[in-house]
Amino acid sequence: MLTIHHLRISQSERIVWLCEELGLDYDLKLYNRDPETRLAPPELKAIHPMQIAPVIEDGDTKLGESGAIVEYIVGKYAPDTALVPGPDHADFADHLYWFHFANATFMTNGMMQIAVGAVGAEMPPPLTKRVTNAWEQIERRLGEADYFGGSQLTTADIMMVFQLTTSRAFNGMTIDHLPNLKAYLQRIGSRDAYQTAMAKAEPGLPPKLD
Repeated sequence: MLTIHHLRISQSERIVWLCEELGLDYDLKLYNRDPETRLAPPELKAIHPMQIAPVIEDGDTKLGESGAIVEYIVGKYAPDTALVPGPDHADFADHLYWFHFANATFMTNGMMQIAVGAVGAEMPPPLTKRVTNAWEQIERRLGEADYFGGSQLTTADIMMVFQLTTSRAFNGMTIDHLPNLKAYLQRIGSRDAYQTAMAKAEPGLPPKLD
């Protein structure tokens, strides 16, 4: 059986949500962060040398990196899923863009903000503009389409939502000025698969949907 190693309050919630959307059976192992360092516990290093999550085990295969895991699970267990538009689909390019934007740009922005804050500095204006541009682009996109990948939920949404919800719950950012994003998060929050995934991955922590 597929095993998901999920570190609490991390992007590995994506993998739990994906499996719930696909209706896959899986074994979920939860890990709490070290109370002092806020990093992953040593047990995760025994699973993967980076000592971060997500990590999956599937038979003899051990795999990290959430984007790679999403592609692996879809490719092996649900190659025909509507969660991944094919090359002939009108949403193909948009889906690819937002799937990769999630970690290549959006997650990177968040990590820059964390790093700058950790040393007690302020974000340089060019980096602040990069962050602002990303949020503005997100709001524009969600005014054009119901989902990041287009007309229906795709793995692009599964990649994007962590930074818009769980991550944001700990940085105090408001989205009151982003009505398209607020409406989108209500659509996500109404999904049975998302509700089930978050109840399993983050018990006792309501999803940050507003």
